[in-house]
Amino acid sequence: MTTGTRTALGAAGGGEPIAELRALREEQRRLERSISELVRRARVQGYSWQAIGGALEISKQAAHKRFGRR
Repeated sequence: MTTGTRTALGAAGGGEPIAELRALREEQRRLERSISELVRRARVQGYSWQAIGGALEISKQAAHKRFGRR
């Protein structure tokens, strides 16, 4: 599919789907940076991986794997 090709779903949505996808991806990046910063702050303040995982609705192991020191 080329960038000029529109699907029936994209045409029905009203906006330009590729432009909307790009905008959403940028917003997703911004949110990921914010989440990472908040996790770092929570750890500095002594919060457990269990508490952080609970806030993110993931397991403590998943939180540590994703945000722990590498």
